[in-house]
Amino acid sequence: MSRFLFVVPPLTGHINPTVGVAAELVARGHQVAWACPDPALVTRLAGPAAGPVLACAGAPPGERPAELRGPEALKFLWEWYLLPLAEAMAPGVRAAVETFRPDVVVADQQAFAGALVAERLGLPWATSATTSAEFTDPLAGLPKVGAWLRRRLAALRESVGDPAATADPRFSPHLVLAFSTPELAGEAHARTAGAHGGGAICWVGPSVTSRPSAAGFPWEWLDPARGTVLVTLGTANADVGGRFLDVCRGALRERADRLQAVIVDPGGMLPADGDDKDVLVVPFVPQLALLERGVDAVVCHAGHNSVCEALWHGVPLVVAPIRDDQPVVAGQVVDAGAGVRVRFGRVTARQVGAAVDAVLDDPGHRAAAERIGTAFRAAGGAPAAAARLDELARERR
Repeated sequence: MSRFLFVVPPLTGHINPTVGVAAELVARGHQVAWACPDPALVTRLAGPAAGPVLACAGAPPGERPAELRGPEALKFLWEWYLLPLAEAMAPGVRAAVETFRPDVVVADQQAFAGALVAERLGLPWATSATTSAEFTDPLAGLPKVGAWLRRRLAALRESVGDPAATADPRFSPHLVLAFSTPELAGEAHARTAGAHGGGAICWVGPSVTSRPSAAGFPWEWLDPARGTVLVTLGTANADVGGRFLDVCRGALRERADRLQAVIVDPGGMLPADGDDKDVLVVPFVPQLALLERGVDAVVCHAGHNSVCEALWHGVPLVVAPIRDDQPVVAGQVVDAGAGVRVRFGRVTARQVGAAVDAVLDDPGHRAAAERIGTAFRAAGGAPAAAARLDELARERR
């Protein structure tokens, strides 16, 4: 029996993929614990059997201007969230390691306090890469930002990690678990991922497992005689999505003779109409259950989890990336032939409608989505990731 400590940021999209991996490890007889600035979020996503969740401080709140895009948004993400998050989490992560005494630390790629603390204490650690965007070196065209980031990471290592070490804290020299496959990420990503200095890249595919059920979704509203389009911008974009959701609502209402829309609106940006027979606006949706029941297309922000869950079920996409890794993931979807890209900030109802028509009417998009979904299942998902972590623990004993 081994002990695994998962170090995760307080972000749903980064916790969800690890939930199934942790459950698989427990099923194999191992012990699992978590370090996260938001223990309640881990417990909600993983359920009561998640194992102990040890609190640590999180990054101070920083309001990211909604208009930031591209390089400015990327630099803001590092300067005002990821680096402060690592600094804030480090003492709590060290305390969690000393309390739980893990054999292996599993550090999310954006919670690299876990990597640096494990490095300093001489523990093996694995990277949980919930998106393959980092493998593309998003700062390659921004040499000044890249140099600034290397200096900041070196300073962070001096205070938190092993000053003599050289590994990039985003890429473990022991094991990198990539929750995708080359069929989506692209063969170039598969070939070049190791160039970042990390260890073996294990492309395990998405970790798509059952989640604690959320009651209250009106399943009786769905009309089996019409196709269903799901519109979602994830959990972190509620403050910027009002216009886009309204545009999607207008476009899909024009197709009400053959389509119905489910729009996820956690920020309450759209007025809900309980008598609307064509567009259902809800604050949340049991996404996996809805995809399993039958969705014909997904319109989303190209968040890695949303994309992978749609493709797992063979559903083509309309992607409208907003920031962070989303433009990279959107490019992967389009390059793979599994969807159409639109501009988040400037798209019109006519353009959204045309994109939805394209992914529904061109069988090539669904065929590509189904091909990727088949590759995802073959990669093994959570069981494959758990097996690799089990091997790492055995090797390091």
